[in-house]
Amino acid sequence: MSRVARTIHGKMSRLLGVLLLIAGANSMYAPNSAVIDLDPNSFDKLVLNSDHIWVVEFYAPWCGHCKQLLPEYDKAATALKGVVKVGAVNADEHKSLGGKYGVRGFPTIKIFGLDKKPEDYNGPRSAAGIVDAALNAASQKVRRTLSGKTSGGESKSKDPKDVIELTDENFDKTVLNSEDMWLVEFYAPWCGHCKNLAPEWAAAATELKGKVKLGALDATVNTLKASKYEIKGYPTIKFFAPGKKDADSMQDYDGGRTSGDIVNWALEKLAENIPAPEVVQITSEQKLRAACEDKPICVVSVLPHILDCQSDCRNGYLKTLTSLGEKYKKKMWGWVWAEANAQPNIEDALEIGGFGYPALAAVNIKKMKYSLLKGSFSYDGINEFLRDLSYGRGGTAPLKGAQLPVIIETTPWDGKDAEPPQEEDIDLSDVNLDEKDEL
Repeated sequence: MSRVARTIHGKMSRLLGVLLLIAGANSMYAPNSAVIDLDPNSFDKLVLNSDHIWVVEFYAPWCGHCKQLLPEYDKAATALKGVVKVGAVNADEHKSLGGKYGVRGFPTIKIFGLDKKPEDYNGPRSAAGIVDAALNAASQKVRRTLSGKTSGGESKSKDPKDVIELTDENFDKTVLNSEDMWLVEFYAPWCGHCKNLAPEWAAAATELKGKVKLGALDATVNTLKASKYEIKGYPTIKFFAPGKKDADSMQDYDGGRTSGDIVNWALEKLAENIPAPEVVQITSEQKLRAACEDKPICVVSVLPHILDCQSDCRNGYLKTLTSLGEKYKKKMWGWVWAEANAQPNIEDALEIGGFGYPALAAVNIKKMKYSLLKGSFSYDGINEFLRDLSYGRGGTAPLKGAQLPVIIETTPWDGKDAEPPQEEDIDLSDVNLDEKDEL
């Protein structure tokens, strides 16, 4: 190699090094890491539009917990190479991407598995824990494929009838006066993009049936609503949040145009608007059924008697359960509690009494099975128990009697302390001497 060539080669090497340094400046992971750096430009292509299972960490470079996680996450990515994709998003820099997936703290790890619906990873922040969760997601996908079903659990289908036809006349009554969440497409019959969207919109409507309603309005005919919502191009999609609405209750839809994009976006919005479940006291069968009957899991707690655990103590337990209800609200579980010995049939069916109080069990009413908390009745102990259930871990037992226990009607707790029963004083003034001796 000539002297000039060596000089050019040296400068090019240094330039390449600088470019690599610049490219990796905004990423916490080294260029040779198995962790794939993701940003808004690459996320849809690499994650959402791929057939791979993805584990994605949303982090901030300044976050101490993220730095502690780095070697374990790196190790997990290396172990999963060729099996499951592992990526990371600098959510401090790419706030829009973090916001899209409801990231409120760092690090947040989500698994994009079946249908690319992101599931929060709440397991141990260790390579082994992350690998277990990723392999579980991959296993679910493989089993679903073998069964000949789509990730939604049924044969892939779409029914145009699931898209509700909207007009100027029925719009307010159907959309604004409902408590449901709505996505509304404003279209023109001659619009090519609208024709391309139609089958995707129908497939999304079928998959979201019972959760989110999808409508379509011909904006060339129904000009009042098209004008009201300032429709200037086709198709335009508007979002109407669940709950009470008025004429201005509308946001722009900013997701993709495939059925998967639409479903993911809708479910994320739905999750954001789900209120934390109420932890209901079991005072009647009606209360129990209303809180739990149509839920996949019902979390049943039996708290100490008020004489053994006064209002501050009881409210502490209820606060813990309410916090966990907020954490797991996307699971749509029911949460109930009873005072010790107030519902003996429940305690007998769940074999709770022998463990003392407080006690907790997760019950599947439809399958008449339950799993009992064996660890501590604390935020961390219950969270670990529920997290294992979420990943299909932990044993279950058949509900004793294989039916809903008989519920005793009781008076709801008034929120106050209880006074111990008063001992009655015996008046000896009217008792004769012989009787006094006997006493």
